[in-house]
Amino acid sequence: MTPADVSDMITEMDPNRFLTHSLHDPRILRILSAALEAVDPYLAVRKNLPGIQGRVFGLGIGKAALPMMDALVDQAPLAGGLAVTKFASGPDRPYTVMEGGHPVPDERSIKAGDAVLNFVSSLEDDDTLVCLISGGGSALVTAPLVPLEDLQALTSLLLASGARIDEINILRRQLDRVKGGGLARATKAKVISLILSDVVGDPLEVIASGPTVPNPTTVGDAIAVLKKYDLAPKMPDSIKQVMESGILLPEFQEQAPGRHDVKNLIIGDNALSAQAALEQAKRDGFDAEILTTTLQGEAREVGAMLARQLREETTKRPRPFCLIAGGETTVRVRGEGLGGRNQELALSAVNELSGLENVMLIALATDGDDGPTDAAGAVATGDSAHRAAALGLVASDHLSRNDSYPFFLKLGDLIKSGPTGTNVNDLIFLFAT
Repeated sequence: MTPADVSDMITEMDPNRFLTHSLHDPRILRILSAALEAVDPYLAVRKNLPGIQGRVFGLGIGKAALPMMDALVDQAPLAGGLAVTKFASGPDRPYTVMEGGHPVPDERSIKAGDAVLNFVSSLEDDDTLVCLISGGGSALVTAPLVPLEDLQALTSLLLASGARIDEINILRRQLDRVKGGGLARATKAKVISLILSDVVGDPLEVIASGPTVPNPTTVGDAIAVLKKYDLAPKMPDSIKQVMESGILLPEFQEQAPGRHDVKNLIIGDNALSAQAALEQAKRDGFDAEILTTTLQGEAREVGAMLARQLREETTKRPRPFCLIAGGETTVRVRGEGLGGRNQELALSAVNELSGLENVMLIALATDGDDGPTDAAGAVATGDSAHRAAALGLVASDHLSRNDSYPFFLKLGDLIKSGPTGTNVNDLIFLFAT
């Protein structure tokens, strides 16, 4: 199988991969598929790759690194290539492939960081480095200024605190030689970055912590994040020393204007995905609307809010209808359960939707990877609470433990799409049929 064959498989996504006990309406399955097909990373690279002359080198970092690199290979003969991603299985490719740890960096992430810096630092002034950046890159590739175990502790604390990704990446940029423009500073080559955004609002410095983008934040900003979530007292000594000394002074933090020829281009994001879902919903006869593509907040609060909105809309909007929201919520860990932010969001909707007929809330991670689980998200319906009670399950109890995965597993309403090959944040769908 060639790389192009693999990318074709992603493009022609099987709608049935989203099937659950409650989710089997072919119209809805087509809408979910359309959302992901619109941000196929292979097609996005092919569409947006500019003309390049001279020796071309490719570097893919993130969950979508492989299809993005495959597209580059099909468009431009490479003098060399490296990709770092979360899942590296598949056919042999004409470039080096490495795996990194995610969402918490591990030893593989360190090796990947060293490999990336060695790769880009070997290039010459007249070479062109095409960087293909997607979500997950912050954890997958790291060259930290502190011990790995301390970086892991910091990452875990930030994730558990409910910090937003932009806040987490403020810390990451202060502690790493790759992030905050570090990759661009490490090479003499011209740099073209094609970026698949997994961040609300598409801020370049936040996506994979901005390896080809100057760092706009400071040590003071990083300290403010720690104080906001009351994490400063819990920081390992090595991180405290970096924050106190401002170790990332001129060598790592500053990028002189014009020092590098760097072009950064967003080639796909959540808004594009939501728009494709909207258009498919209309083709399938739904009254459809995009509510927002900048959704943020605590997952359990957002889920309850959206469920109440769905209930209200059933009283005034003709069926069938489809409301779409995109963005990224957070989870403040209170218990020791298993789940992800999309599953928790859906769990918080169960009681709010109870008793409503023919309604459905679907929360979906577009990369197919919701938290530390094998699910992409979950489905809550007006019948979920009744079905759960028959199985001895209480939604509020599971929610109090952050234990959404077992709840929906027993209901048969986990979405297990597998890795989708793309990554543009989360989508939430409100259906009434």
